[in-house]
Amino acid sequence: MAMEAEQSKALQSLNAMASEPYYLFHFLAFFSYFAVRSSAAQVLVPSVADRFLHREIQAVLAFSVLTSIKMVREETWESFIGDTLFFAKIFLVALALIMDKYLALWYIVVFSVIYILTQQPAFEGLGACNKLTPLQLEALLTEGNTSRFWLVEFRSSYSSACIRSSRCFPELSITYSNKNLSFGIVDLGLFPNAAEKFGIYLGGGMDQLPTYILFDNATGIARLPGLDFEAKNYHPTITKRLISRYFELDRRLLEYVNGK
Repeated sequence: MAMEAEQSKALQSLNAMASEPYYLFHFLAFFSYFAVRSSAAQVLVPSVADRFLHREIQAVLAFSVLTSIKMVREETWESFIGDTLFFAKIFLVALALIMDKYLALWYIVVFSVIYILTQQPAFEGLGACNKLTPLQLEALLTEGNTSRFWLVEFRSSYSSACIRSSRCFPELSITYSNKNLSFGIVDLGLFPNAAEKFGIYLGGGMDQLPTYILFDNATGIARLPGLDFEAKNYHPTITKRLISRYFELDRRLLEYVNGK
């Protein structure tokens, strides 16, 4: 029964991916290469065809090595899929350039249009997080009858960095949520005017997102990235390990378990 449930869940995930324009358009673009390659094989002289096949094998091997490294290093499927598609597009354009420069230009245009019209979907699960509006968050922080600590992720559904890390926060909330520590998510893409209130500057785009702030009652006591973000001009790659270590979630969970 458990295996059937897992298979059913995997099938549902595949169906959901197939219905997403982002994945569908990429699949059609990559699949078109096989049609182009089949047509080119009929007009290329044998010596040129052999050299091109050699380049294709090299590209496949390099792509396999890069994706294997990313599979080990990446914490989320969103990041892995995003990087894999990025590498695939580079190799495809490079192979097309060897075949014909106009074909390479065509693929560049196609991938540019896909980038403009579609967006990689974010992880939709919430875990133990509360999806909040800025007013709801303010009320929870000031009422005084909720959790003492609130760890809040300020994100935007339009930010690629937020999409790539969208799985981290919900999964952390499942492990570390308790009566003393609650997790919340505020989408500043929907409420951009509230960003300044929490010290988040969106004037240059969504570069400061995702931002994480730990509130003790109504006071922010820690944030990632820090307020000197603009001076350093650096946003760390968000991982579960980084969030857990930065906000000392293991220590806070032990304190709760021990009744401190």
